[in-house]
Amino acid sequence: MAKKIAFQGELGAFSHAAVLGLFADETPVPCVTFEQTIAAVQTGTADYAVVPVENSLYGRITDIHHILPESGLFIVGEYFLPIAMNLLGVKGATLGDIKSVQSLSVALGQCRKFIKEHNLEAINSVDTAGSAREVATRGDKSRAAIASEIAAEIYGLDVLEKNIEDADHNTTRFLVMSREKSQIKPDGDNVKTTFIFRVRNVPAALYKAMGGFATNSVNMLKLESYMIDGSFTATQFYADIGGHPDDRNVQLAFEELGFFTDHFRILGVYPAAKAGGDSV
Repeated sequence: MAKKIAFQGELGAFSHAAVLGLFADETPVPCVTFEQTIAAVQTGTADYAVVPVENSLYGRITDIHHILPESGLFIVGEYFLPIAMNLLGVKGATLGDIKSVQSLSVALGQCRKFIKEHNLEAINSVDTAGSAREVATRGDKSRAAIASEIAAEIYGLDVLEKNIEDADHNTTRFLVMSREKSQIKPDGDNVKTTFIFRVRNVPAALYKAMGGFATNSVNMLKLESYMIDGSFTATQFYADIGGHPDDRNVQLAFEELGFFTDHFRILGVYPAAKAGGDSV
């Protein structure tokens, strides 16, 4: 039986493209919100969730950083999706027919040069795939959408122009979430470990907590902070490192971290993916 993979957005969204890149033969399950996406796995409606956590142009996806630590799920994989923005129009339309273009505000922002060059009216919409669906439904040759090629296939649109984004290094990192921990073995920097922690209220606690990673040669790949419960004094840190908790140097770093933290939890241990690949 095919596994069910939850993602946020409509069919044809870039998150859907990530699902296809990871689970080509499984069943995608579109969800309206990130909370519903996570809940689908929590309740057993889906086997995995694929969620975006950061973009090379726009930084972290704030909602996910707040949801994941409390979800009870585990990170079991990651995937880097190069984002290719495409101008989609109804069948038979040409670039010269287009007067307005609609999409998610972030997508419109990534294509400012193209929109300005062609003197198009930009229309904000809720998402990229939904814009493609609405353009197909309207049937207006003067209205286009900015979305993925997958959206064009799903909603029967023509790709009028490919790769219209201002920057060609636009990439989104996705995480794969599961109810079960992965059983991956240590494999050097081919393994990532993601964890959260809160430092004790002592002078230079963060500096001292990080010292163990430097002295034990553990590569700190990401360190981000965010407030919890709306408090200006309660700060939680989200970190990625290269290595496995069973590695001796990682064990030593975690031991030192423990002296300066009052909360620590591993969110996942999973294979490190390489950024790059084919655009979709």
